[in-house]
Amino acid sequence: MEEHSASATERREEFGKLQYGCEHYKRRCRIRAPCCNQIFPCRHCHNDAMSSCNNLVDRHELVRRDVKQVICSICDTEQEVAKMCSNCGVNMGEYYCEICKFYDDDTDKGQFHCDECGICRVGGFDKFFHCKKCGSCYSLSLQNNHSCVENSMKSSCPVCFEYLFDSIKGSVILKCGHAMHMECYTEMRTQSQYRCPICLKTISNMSQNWEHLDQEIEAVPMPEEYKFEVLILCNDCASTSSVSFHIFGHKCRHCSSYNTRRISTPEPQ
Repeated sequence: MEEHSASATERREEFGKLQYGCEHYKRRCRIRAPCCNQIFPCRHCHNDAMSSCNNLVDRHELVRRDVKQVICSICDTEQEVAKMCSNCGVNMGEYYCEICKFYDDDTDKGQFHCDECGICRVGGFDKFFHCKKCGSCYSLSLQNNHSCVENSMKSSCPVCFEYLFDSIKGSVILKCGHAMHMECYTEMRTQSQYRCPICLKTISNMSQNWEHLDQEIEAVPMPEEYKFEVLILCNDCASTSSVSFHIFGHKCRHCSSYNTRRISTPEPQ
């Protein structure tokens, strides 16, 4: 009898799992936004709706921790924030964070709460570490293997300008330590953009590209009237060099990068 009761309880708690929610999350509840008293599937749905308001006064974002009331999607009972519905007994979210007021039925994401970030992350607690200087959780592959930029994640993506810290999109940390959305990074690469939009340093290993430029420059000598020296600044190592002018590019004498910019033409001696 006890086994039957436990089985029935489990079935009730699992009822409707992954069948409700929105484009952002699968969950069995909606939230009442304390800022405007309206009901939304999640805070991202709220923020999307508010950002498109014609009236600038009405535009605002929901503070996740301020949520006090949720509505069960199974029985429509409005209640205080909790993991289980007080009326029908279902889990309103298989993953539930009492601090963030966050629900999600899709536990394959590996959700976990980071106390130092102050929000929930995805990907698995054992696969991330918190970098105190950068101010965010990073993949273990970056531990002791990245350039720290203070609070680099607490800024907007330099491509799409969406705030990175609590974005639901994946992010990538560049060699220089700056961050952007992975999809924005991929789009940059497809457009042959190889420099960080913030500091202009190269975002990946460009050695093969530089070798190709070496070959092109050697194959195309400049006419006599264009054989003069120019002063360049390297975006990668911040060194200056005096090099021969060429329309294909100017190679840094210190680090061999072609990620350079022309400063001036030296005065003739």
